[in-house]
Amino acid sequence: MPISVGDAIPAVKVMQATAEGPKELDTVEFFKGRTVVLFGVPGAFTPTCSAKHLPSFVQNADALKAKGVDAIACMSVNDAFVMGAWAKDQGIADQVVMIADGSAAFTKAMGLEFDLTARGLGVRSQRFALVAKDGKVTHVAVEAPGAFEVSSGQAVLAAL
Repeated sequence: MPISVGDAIPAVKVMQATAEGPKELDTVEFFKGRTVVLFGVPGAFTPTCSAKHLPSFVQNADALKAKGVDAIACMSVNDAFVMGAWAKDQGIADQVVMIADGSAAFTKAMGLEFDLTARGLGVRSQRFALVAKDGKVTHVAVEAPGAFEVSSGQAVLAAL
């Protein structure tokens, strides 16, 4: 069952892509005591993710923070090196925390996995965005397969 409003963010260890290299990130600690926007993409360097999804949060970072968001995080079922290279390619400085869920453990714990094995892509994350306050989900929007309508930076800003 997919994560929904009122649910706690699952406790999982993932990796964060940083300028110094991969760093372990504890999801409970990351979400604790603050408002976080987390959005998930099917894959780094993929067309919609690179051209629309990630840029929509970079473009709206200041407006989201003005509405009380403490951190914006992008998560994908990729390794931290890929997420770091994608951040560099996209010119991401510190506007967005890049989270690598290489084994899809966090994605599965949230019930947001999407099996693309038949297309040679393995298990991926559905395209989604959520807002969590002190580790509790207050808003969640999951896209239909192939869609990009409810999980953009603009859509999350409108929901705040």
